[in-house]
Amino acid sequence: MFRSDLLRPWRHSPLRRRSDVAEGWLVLVTAVLIALGAPAAGLAAAQAVDDGTEQARQGRHTVSAVLAENPPPRIGVDVSGGAGTRIHATVRWTAADGSARTGVTTVAPDLRAGDRTTAWVDRHGALVRDPVTPRQATGESIALGTVAGTSAGLLLLGAQHTGRALLNRRRYAQWEREWAAEDPRWGQRAT
Repeated sequence: MFRSDLLRPWRHSPLRRRSDVAEGWLVLVTAVLIALGAPAAGLAAAQAVDDGTEQARQGRHTVSAVLAENPPPRIGVDVSGGAGTRIHATVRWTAADGSARTGVTTVAPDLRAGDRTTAWVDRHGALVRDPVTPRQATGESIALGTVAGTSAGLLLLGAQHTGRALLNRRRYAQWEREWAAEDPRWGQRAT
């Protein structure tokens, strides 16, 4: 159902003020910006996360490593091998130049000293964090895109609210001036 009061600011009326027209435009522009700008901000943020994930993945590769010692026990933490459970342990691997290296990385909790594992290294052969999985990257993209889009929408609504408050302040001042001008004439009629 179409509401005719949505067209009120643009209708010709002796009661229409310029501030009413300005508020009508403010509402219209804000609605268009929210409809177009908020999703665009969300998509841009999600794409930035995807690009950052891909860039972080480049220059990394896996090496075969051996656990140098048993990982420390995790007291009070379930290390029964649940999905994504990793613990820190010292590993040894051979770098591209043939030198033996040692470092701390995350490994599966059920491994013991002497077991083989996979470690991620950068171009220089230094250990780096495991890259995020495609599923994790998608989740991060969706989360950050949602936050960015929602934030953009809320920012626009806040700007509209501020604009409306300024227009109302101007209206109230104008009404005060008009009432002050009319008040003496009303008082004269009463006598």
